[in-house]
Amino acid sequence: MNKLFRRINIENKNGIMTPKIISAIALSSIPIVEPGDSLVELILKSIRETDINVNSGDVFVIASKIVSKAENRLVKASKVKVSKRAKEIAEKNGFDPIHVELALSESVEVIRSDGVLITETHSGFICNFSGIDKSNAPEEEYVLLPTKPDQSAESIREGLMKETDLNLAVVISDTQGRPWRKGSVNVAIGCAGINAFKYNKGKTDLHGRVLKRSTVCQIDELASLAEPLMGQAGEKVPVVIIRGYEYQDGSETSSDIIRSRDEDLFR
Repeated sequence: MNKLFRRINIENKNGIMTPKIISAIALSSIPIVEPGDSLVELILKSIRETDINVNSGDVFVIASKIVSKAENRLVKASKVKVSKRAKEIAEKNGFDPIHVELALSESVEVIRSDGVLITETHSGFICNFSGIDKSNAPEEEYVLLPTKPDQSAESIREGLMKETDLNLAVVISDTQGRPWRKGSVNVAIGCAGINAFKYNKGKTDLHGRVLKRSTVCQIDELASLAEPLMGQAGEKVPVVIIRGYEYQDGSETSSDIIRSRDEDLFR
């Protein structure tokens, strides 16, 4: 069983320093997901095979790729008709024209098409190529993002809780780049049973000052924590259980993360 530990020393009631542990547990026995597969069944089977005990409060971080595959969000290259606009963008940048066409069809707006193809998807996410990927996809096929990732997360959560009789949370993650930093990281595109944010307003800092504002995107934090185990190539770890993270729950979803156009400094 692979584990990633982050230790934070905290002080208990007796003044003794004890470690607080947040662990990330990889589920590495999940097979290649096919359209129509039940992710709940595959996850529970993997848990049984690896002899992992599920605890109340565990957060299941699930790679969007297997959610898309289970929901048949796959497109064969032979089925795609490339438009004139897609050809122009592809030729200008040396892109795959089919990839461009799919990105356009999954978007409501093209934000930039010079050197990159940054789009706003129907779900409101702003990302490269509408989040469409060929990696870990069947030959000559493309994987689209889940249509409604928050609903997908809720469905998986309900299934897991029904079978385990435990209170659980689910985060669906995807690997994306950032406009102000190089390199890609895992971010959350769907969640259920957990608030998108954690609020520190009202807490005191080390010097006793009361925080007037401090909002943490906790589901992005959890997605990023799971990424070293998930990887971005052929690691075969599409699900990671996060344990020991004290999260806030509520009705917020991943759509609440997206800045409005008025707040977006990059458009």
